[in-house]
Parts: sequence; C-alpha cells; structure tokens
Amino acid sequence: MIALLQRVRQASVTVDDAVVGAVEAGLLVFVGVQRGDDPAVGARLLERVLGYRVFPDEAGRMNLSVHETGGGLLLVPQFTLAADTRKGMRPSFTPAAPPEQGEALFGQLLALAREQHEPVAAGRFGADMQVALVNDGPVTFWLEVPPRRA
Repeated sequence: MIALLQRVRQASVTVDDAVVGAVEAGLLVFVGVQRGDDPAVGARLLERVLGYRVFPDEAGRMNLSVHETGGGLLLVPQFTLAADTRKGMRPSFTPAAPPEQGEALFGQLLALAREQHEPVAAGRFGADMQVALVNDGPVTFWLEVPPRRA
C-alpha cells in the first residue's frame, strides 16, 4: 500500500460540486492499494502515516506527527499511485489492486483511521474528485508498505 503525504494548511475533496471531505492544518494523504495488500498492510501504513514526524517542534525541526499535533487527516483513494511507470510512455495499472479489493481495503483503512485519530475526512472511492490544497512547506513524502507476496 502506498501513501503520498502532503503537509497542508487546508485541503478538501469535491465530488459533483459538493465537498465530501475537508481538513484544516494536517495531512492530505493519497492512498494507492496494490495487488497483494491486506488489512495488516493497511494497518502498518496507517501507523506510519499517523506517526511520521513532518510537523515542526518549538525549534523548527520536523519532530512532531499529525497524531501529536492533532492535525486533520484527509485520505484520498488514488489507484494511479500503484502504476508501473518503468517503461514506455503509458502507465501500466497491473500492480494496482482490482477495484473491489481496493475499495474494501481503503474502507478498512479509513475506519481504522477514524478509530485512532480525529479529525479524519476522506474522498470517495471511484469518484471523479477535485482535490484542493494549500501545501505547507512544501512538505511531501512517499511511504510504502510492500504487499505480502505468496
């Protein structure tokens, strides 16, 4: 499972001209689900997202996590993160989980996030979403918990 984290001052997701999720200062996290991912992989990714130290402490060092700061967490499903871009001029989506599996695992990740942190908001799986954000820094990180291999 892949997470692209962006530290934001604010972020929102709109579907069909209606805001479906928004946060103030915190993290906007695009989530890509890969073939072979399972709930344990999602739980580990969430642990990393909530604990990743990307917010400044009193000395200005990135020493605080979104969980420690109480910042917002906006999770947005984005299957294109799982694309294979190693060759050619067109991405291959073979590494991405099938839509049903991706939706189920994203839903589990979202439910777990809501149990462990607040506030949590989300985009809508499979929807045409418009994402607006004010990136803070900019601070952007790629986190990945590899899928389990059989």
